[in-house]
Amino acid sequence: MKQIRQYLLGLVGGVLLALGTANAQEARLNSIESMNVVQQGSVLNVKLTFKEPLQALPPAFSVAKPARIAFDFSNTTNGLGKSSQAYNEGDLKSANIVQAEDRTRVVLNLNKAMTYEATIDGNSLLLALVPSATPAGVAPVEHFAQARPSAMSNSIRDISFRRGKDGEGRITVDLTDANAGIDIKQQGSNLVVDFAKVTLPEALRKRLDVTDFATPVLTVTTVEKGPNTRMTITPRGLWEHNAYQSDNQFVIEVKPIIENPNKLVQGSRGGYQGEKLSLNFQNVDVRRLLQVIGEFTGMNMVVSDSVGGSITLILKDVPWDQALDIIMQQKGLDMRKNGNVILIAPREEIATKEKLEFESKAQIGDLEPLQTESFQMNYIKAEAVQKLLIDPKQTLLSKRGSALLDDRSNMMFVKDTPSRLDDVRAMIAKVDVPVRQVMIEARIVEAGDSFAKNLGIRLGWNQSIPEGGNHISGNSTLFAANSQVNLPATPRAGNAGNLSFILFNSSLTRFLATEISALEADGRGKVISSPRVMTANQVEAIIEQGVEIPYQQATSSGATSVSFRKANLSLKVKPQITPDGKITMTLDVNKDTPNTRLSTGAGVAIDTKHVKTEVLVENGGTVVIGGIYTQEVRNNTTRIPFFGDLPYIGFLFKNREWIDDKTELLVFVTPRIVAESLSVR
Repeated sequence: MKQIRQYLLGLVGGVLLALGTANAQEARLNSIESMNVVQQGSVLNVKLTFKEPLQALPPAFSVAKPARIAFDFSNTTNGLGKSSQAYNEGDLKSANIVQAEDRTRVVLNLNKAMTYEATIDGNSLLLALVPSATPAGVAPVEHFAQARPSAMSNSIRDISFRRGKDGEGRITVDLTDANAGIDIKQQGSNLVVDFAKVTLPEALRKRLDVTDFATPVLTVTTVEKGPNTRMTITPRGLWEHNAYQSDNQFVIEVKPIIENPNKLVQGSRGGYQGEKLSLNFQNVDVRRLLQVIGEFTGMNMVVSDSVGGSITLILKDVPWDQALDIIMQQKGLDMRKNGNVILIAPREEIATKEKLEFESKAQIGDLEPLQTESFQMNYIKAEAVQKLLIDPKQTLLSKRGSALLDDRSNMMFVKDTPSRLDDVRAMIAKVDVPVRQVMIEARIVEAGDSFAKNLGIRLGWNQSIPEGGNHISGNSTLFAANSQVNLPATPRAGNAGNLSFILFNSSLTRFLATEISALEADGRGKVISSPRVMTANQVEAIIEQGVEIPYQQATSSGATSVSFRKANLSLKVKPQITPDGKITMTLDVNKDTPNTRLSTGAGVAIDTKHVKTEVLVENGGTVVIGGIYTQEVRNNTTRIPFFGDLPYIGFLFKNREWIDDKTELLVFVTPRIVAESLSVR
């Protein structure tokens, strides 16, 4: 930073040269006699030789940009004869030795950020410098996903861009294989995403201009870089990013940041995010220390005259906003931020000042002249808006404000101060919007599979007896008939088929009549009912179709009256569109059918099928909200005792019935959000 450079090199006379112990005794001044630098492997050794041994390690602080380490020596002069020295040894470029009165500061100018260890050896101060873990100036790389072995080569199939509900830019990358190595880093004002060993088709090697989407993203450029693919995202303004991967889809979101004047570092992520610095001060004046942080961050800082005292602070590689927070907590200070200006004062002073400001605003509101403004409602009832304005829990109007309605024109007239009218105007702009509509279609499917088989028999014995006791007497013959078995088939519906045959003797005097009746029925059927209804978001709708069946009902006086009972197909639904485009529905589906087989003198029975539930469905998706499956299996046998159990001929004395009926009921629901053009999508 230019401010740091100017501060370290130019503000020598009165900033931090007063650091050190306030009770230093007057004695013979020490001096720096020599300074030697030697690079040994990865360690840079700096040796400062003094005229007299040091009593303690000097206070020091370091900055990352530009990379520098500063040491302050009290009661010491510069005996080198020059104020700057070029070394170019390892990562040490040069050193500045600046003296002001009886104090001397040594500043080591480095190529990159380094850490050090200091030891006192006789008349010498030995400094061992090693590079920091993260070199200065190198953007941190976020290893989003490590590459894993895969049998197939990975490639990008598609790249899409869309605007999220909160104004964020969402870039979706569709990969052929989920096992891709992905690194994310920030280069300057751009966000760079590298896909390791991922190829890019020729059709996707292009620059997308997405300015018209009104997101923080201006352009998305995707190119091949050797065996890898690089995507460069160019945002604008204040932003932060978030990335996630689901199967073969990698999604990176660039969200806008709304500046919070009370936060030192902007962004929605928690914790401290400022640039790191190191501080090592003993008994330093708080105002001087705040000046150091102000110079380091480039923020304009206003410190109240009531801020004073001293503090001892030893911090290493901490964010500067955390360091400032620690100082304010230790000294009972508070801050207010306005743009790039920070006001620091004691908490009580800031609280008193803000209280006076609030009281003055309240007094101005009581004296400010009132204005009247009319608001035309387009999609919402003015009465509903009036209830929001005068809600006693949180009213938007002042004590002198009022709101009048005109139901005929659906207008509202508000009288209040100009600032309150601005709040009312902003609130109406948010609530007076067209209500989204939903088309809900239900399908009630009833499928039946029935099977029945009936088998019965009738046996009859006939014998002819001649008149007068003779077996045969001309044409005068008396026939005696008797049915011994009468078990015919009894089907549920339809008529059974009959097979008859007669056995008789040669003289035609004895007859055995046999009749076999049987029926086998196999049926399949399907009934589909499809009610559908359109309604507004969060508004209950109902649609029904059917009949009302009359029945007699006794009154309290003993007379009878005719009442009606509904047998309807109805759909009752209340949809709610979620922020992510899905639909939550409270459903009540009912299907009633009259059952004439169970009708009585009091009326007709009704078969009821009813489903009531609440489900979450995607737009245009179909969900099964209920199902009933029934199966009826019966095997009925009617027989004559003893004879029906006889082997081989027992079937002549039985009636048998086999039944196997299956029914299944399924209820499907499909919701669709209707676009403003009234076309179902």
